[in-house]
Amino acid sequence: MTKKWYNYIVSIDEDSLSAQNPSAAAKPGAQKSASQSVAEIAASIAPEPKFTNPISDPTSFEEIYRAAEIPPPPQGYSILKVAQMLESEHIRTLSSDVKKSTILVALDAAGVNIKDVIQDAVQRDRALDGYERVQQRALNELEAAKTKENNEIQADLDKYVTAQRAKMQANSDAISREKERFSSWKLKKQQEEKKIADTVGYFVTENPITTGDIDATAPKVSKSVQKS
Repeated sequence: MTKKWYNYIVSIDEDSLSAQNPSAAAKPGAQKSASQSVAEIAASIAPEPKFTNPISDPTSFEEIYRAAEIPPPPQGYSILKVAQMLESEHIRTLSSDVKKSTILVALDAAGVNIKDVIQDAVQRDRALDGYERVQQRALNELEAAKTKENNEIQADLDKYVTAQRAKMQANSDAISREKERFSSWKLKKQQEEKKIADTVGYFVTENPITTGDIDATAPKVSKSVQKS
């Protein structure tokens, strides 16, 4: 993506060339020379700045610039100061061409070469891009670590849920087996009780033997046995 400041500074550089040498502006190669000049400045600066100090506040661009060890601009005319000058109440309402000319005159009066301002702009841009990559890498590493941790937690949860479901199924199977065993026992018990009741019935008028299902919660009431 082409930087806005790049196009802007190229136009300033072209105006500077025109002001210094009007005949150069008329030559077909004038614009090419200005572009080449900017490209040479950009090529002379390391694409990946080294941050020598930790950055405690990523929202502080000044701290990022200091960590990237951007050298002080000549006479303090950084690209940021030029941006402030352009926003000055004295020239901000003027046309673009007048703004450019005014800035170039001010820089010339201060003994500042426009190329130094371009270099400062490139260095700050590289610092911001470099720190963005640093933060992106940190974010990617954090995401990878947390995703791995989440996957491990999910795997543990899946194992736990599987184990608990197996226990629940085992409990249900145990209940089913016990119900089946108990039903079989009750059938045999009723057969046994019927045999006893039939035998007792020969000797009593009121048979005390129970042969049906019973209420497991109710106490058993004793009955008197009467002989005939």
